[in-house]
This record gives sequence, C-alpha cells and structure tokens, in this order.
Amino acid sequence: MSNETTDKLFSQFSAVNSAGNHLLNRTKGDRYIWGTVILLSISSLLVVYSATGSLAYKSNHGNTEIYLFKQLSFIIIGLMIIYFLHRVNYTLYSRASLILYLIAIPLLIYTLFFGAEINEGSRWIKVPVINLTFQTSDFAKLALFMYLSRQLSRKQEVIKDFKKGFLPLIIPVALTCILIMPANLSNAMLTGATSLLLLFIGRVSFKHIFLTICIALLPVLLIVSIAVTTHKKDDGTGKQATSSLTSIGRVGTWVKRVQDYLYAKPTDVPYQVQQAKIAIANGGIFFGRGPGNSQARNYLPQAYNDFIFNIIIEEYGLLGGAFIIFMYLVFLFRCISIFRRCPYAFGALLALALSFTLAIQAAANMAVAVGLMPVTGVTLPLISMGGSSFLFTCAAIGIILSVARNVEQLEGWNVTPAPVKTEPEAGVVANADGANKGAALFIQNDKKAKKDIK
Repeated sequence: MSNETTDKLFSQFSAVNSAGNHLLNRTKGDRYIWGTVILLSISSLLVVYSATGSLAYKSNHGNTEIYLFKQLSFIIIGLMIIYFLHRVNYTLYSRASLILYLIAIPLLIYTLFFGAEINEGSRWIKVPVINLTFQTSDFAKLALFMYLSRQLSRKQEVIKDFKKGFLPLIIPVALTCILIMPANLSNAMLTGATSLLLLFIGRVSFKHIFLTICIALLPVLLIVSIAVTTHKKDDGTGKQATSSLTSIGRVGTWVKRVQDYLYAKPTDVPYQVQQAKIAIANGGIFFGRGPGNSQARNYLPQAYNDFIFNIIIEEYGLLGGAFIIFMYLVFLFRCISIFRRCPYAFGALLALALSFTLAIQAAANMAVAVGLMPVTGVTLPLISMGGSSFLFTCAAIGIILSVARNVEQLEGWNVTPAPVKTEPEAGVVANADGANKGAALFIQNDKKAKKDIK
C-alpha cells in the first residue's frame, strides 16, 4: 500500500530524462550565442508585455495577457526554428541560396505593386490560408546574404576583375535594394551597407566598392537637397513642394523626416521623438521606474516595436539599456570568432554577413531611439514584438549556429583524428589558422556537401 501512495519525483521518469538528455546532446553550436538569444528573448517577453498595455485596452478590451502569450508563442516557434536550422549542415544553404534568391525577387516585385499597406508602407504580403502578413524584405535579405556568401567563395580567383568578379556580385545587391527602397528606404540602405561590408571582407576591389558607394549616395543626397531647398522658402511654396512629393511613393515622408531631423525647433519636434526623449528622461541613470511602470507606453507610437528600446531605458534605466547593448556586442564578438575559426569561405562569410545585418539593425534602432538618426521603421532584433521579422531573425541565428556546430565538429575531430587517406583540400580557405584543423577528415565525412563550395 505504501508503494502505491509513494510519490515520485518528476525527474525520476526515465522518458523525461532520456528526452531531455537527448535534446541537450543534440543542441550544439556556440553556447554564448545560445545564451544571448535566451536572455534577449526573456527581456523581450518582459518589455513587450509592459509596452503593449495601452494597446491591449484599445484593441482587446483590456486583455493584456493576449500579447504576453502571443510573444511567448513567437519565442517558442523562433527557438524551434533556431534548433532545426542549426542541425542542418550549413553547406546545404549554399545549394539552396540561388533558389531562395530567385524566389525572393518575384516576392519583392509582387509586394511593391500588390502588397498590403500597413503604417503608410506597402512592405507586407498576406498569406491566404492563415491570413497573416510577413515582410518580404526580411526573406530577401536572408536569401541575398546566403547567395553573396556563395558567390564570394566561388569567385576568389577573379574577385578583383570588374566583369567576372564584381558585376555578378553587385547586380543582385543593387536589384534587391532597388526593390526594397520604395517602401522601406532605411531597410534598403542597411541591406546595401551590410552587403558592401561583406564584399570588402570578401576581398572585392576597394575602388569598385567606393564607386558603388558614390552612386548609392546620389539618391540620398537628392532627398537631402530637396529637404534643404524646400525648407528655406518662406513663401509657402516649400511646403507645397514637399506635399506634392507625397504622391511619388514615400518620397514626401523621407523629405519630411530629414527636415524634422535638421530643422525642427524644440516646440516643433515630431510627437514620437518628443515622447521617446521623455521616456529616456524618466528612466534615469540606474534602475529606472521598474518593470511594468512605464508611462511613455501610453503616448509613444509603436512603443512595442520601433521605440521599444526607450521603454527598456524608462523601466530599467541606462543600466538596462547598457545590458542590451552588451548582449548584442557579445553576439557579434562570438560570430566574429566563428568567422576566424571556420576554414571554409562560405561558412565564414555566411556567419559574418548574418551577424552584421542583425548588429547593424540593432544599432540603427537604438540610434533612432536616442535621437542620433531620423525616425525609421527598423525593429530591434529579438526584442521587438514578434512577427515575421522576429522569425527571420531566428532563422538567421539558426544558420549562424549551424556554422558554429560544424566548426566545433571540425575542431573536435582535430583533437583525436582517426586515420584517413589524404585527399586534396576542397573549397576556398577563409583563413590560414582554420585551414589545418581536421580538413582532410572533414572532407571525407562530408564529401558531397563540399562540392558546393569548390
């Protein structure tokens, strides 16, 4: 009788122990990156729940828990995406990169003409069955960086040649940025900047990159010049000229934001910028107002997306903001470490490209939050409220961890290598330090996958 009533610990169930140990044993990759992802996800859950308080009262009759569980579901799905993608051999992404990029271009064209207009921008398309929207530029960026990494690894012998090396690389970048630009100029500029940085690291000629920068700056200078010339007119024609530009896509919005950033007086600062500064002032230096005590969330537009960093500072102080910055720096540092340790160019460049785009996006969002840049629609990776951007961010991190997992396997094989037949090394070597780390055994065990990075 006593045996029937004796309760057992949950950990004593063999199925639970075996499943948990099996999952942990199969979870590989850089532990610091896993740690930053988990910490940022927990921070996102807390801040989004606080920032959506007023939104819940406006849209869901005060049901504040709906956004908490929504964000939790996105985090769970995102972690599942990371786990699944990090188990895939990263060389398979080389095979899929061209297909994904060829899918991304028609999606961008479709979005440009038939996309759903949300927040004054046609950046989304609706999935018919589940009736959800996703931002096609996020998918296009992921496909572009995978394709660029593949091309850079395959064209190292002719990388300095303009026709054979540079043009096949810059044309996909220019096409992607041009298609993204009409609906999201800031996203297109960040994509272009990250791509040029990747080309520079991939040994593309600096004079070709400099020429591209000069050409890309022309439309930016045109927008700034329009903003300056129309603002100086006192007869009212400046405002008329600016308003007439609104009929040409989002040009009027871009001009207005530049004018607000350059010329706005303290009394004429845009409403969202005012509230963003108030949120930072309320936060103070040390611990802020405390979790869930934000006041700016009731007045700040997009407090749970574009300006969520301000809510972090208001509730957790400058120390909380510094902690978030530190997490992104740790993430970037570990990705650079993967780049230096990966012996093959495709994996090294892929990890670096995806980490750069997330770090630059985070820096741009925080710069807007503190008033260092004009207002843009860039979200804070892994922190802003879940959506397609959150899931594509998780996909990028999963691919980075896939590279890290294979690097760890390569280094582990180098510790106790089994006797193998020597074969010529396949692929392009990214750096001399990683080239000698078990390359022969890596090729023997994964000969088919290496054909894509020859």
